[in-house]
Amino acid sequence: MVRHKDRGTRLVYSTQDGRICPRCNKQFTHCLCGKNQIRHAIDDGVVRIGRSTKGRKGKGVTTISGIPADGEGLKSLAKKLKQKCGSGGTVKDGTIEIQGDHRDVLVAELKAMGYRVKRSGG
Repeated sequence: MVRHKDRGTRLVYSTQDGRICPRCNKQFTHCLCGKNQIRHAIDDGVVRIGRSTKGRKGKGVTTISGIPADGEGLKSLAKKLKQKCGSGGTVKDGTIEIQGDHRDVLVAELKAMGYRVKRSGG
């Protein structure tokens, strides 16, 4: 275990505990300050639509992130979008995932709903 020289008690590196939260100095699994918070990578008011195959054995999903809504709002919006595409999907960590490549349909639908939309990725 290595400790920072200037502060004396702040843990800098340890293989025992894994990742440490910088705010409360606890493990991320036991973090108190970030509990029950949805963390958005980008929070600038723009809804981003992309395609991802990572961790899905080559199967592609359309991802929608940056929607300013809570859990129930996201679920109801996801249901509408899945019905529009005729496909399945889910809500994970504040991101809507819809099975298949439906970026064009979703961009048009979200613009019609009044969101600022950008295509992200390739």
